[in-house]
Amino acid sequence: MHFTTLHEVEDAIRACTKCPLAQSRTHAVPGEGPADATLMLIGEAPGRNEDATGRPFVGSAGKQLEAGLARAGLTRGDVYITSILKCRPPNNRDPKREEVTACTPWLIWQITLIKPRLIITLGRHAYAFFQKHPPFREALGTLYHLEAYDAFLLPMLHPAAILYRRQWAEAYYTLWEKLPHILKEKNIPLRGQKNQLTKHNI
Repeated sequence: MHFTTLHEVEDAIRACTKCPLAQSRTHAVPGEGPADATLMLIGEAPGRNEDATGRPFVGSAGKQLEAGLARAGLTRGDVYITSILKCRPPNNRDPKREEVTACTPWLIWQITLIKPRLIITLGRHAYAFFQKHPPFREALGTLYHLEAYDAFLLPMLHPAAILYRRQWAEAYYTLWEKLPHILKEKNIPLRGQKNQLTKHNI
């Protein structure tokens, strides 16, 4: 398969039957956001509300995500939001290895076409897709460079985490508040401006 537009990839994801999750889903959830987004947010997998609507992060975790974005002076319209899996695992269980393997080409196509400057992973499963070390807890809030994608990686807590562990809320929001400084330091603009850049500051 070869794709030239993000829209083509999203349509292919909605029709995908590469793993058994296709049999239990209501909707596949490709993701949403501008095709020229410089910031890409990647979660673990759709939940109940996402499966029902076909949109990413629309439940309680989505409200926490939007609150975090607001702390950074951003909105959903400024970023592309997707997940490692595009279909909901039964009972929101952890993704299985074969499911991640089946979905991996979709995510790679999305990254390839969007060409984000910064990838923010939400939670340990999304972080593990890109690197295993250092451990997730140690990596939180640290900026890494992903040579394979010519992009930066910023691991963050999954928004749902602070729904169950309120003691993590301060750390969660503090990192979002630091995001504008990170963007400025690395000369990462919002969408629509990235093609004007001639080089990355690494």
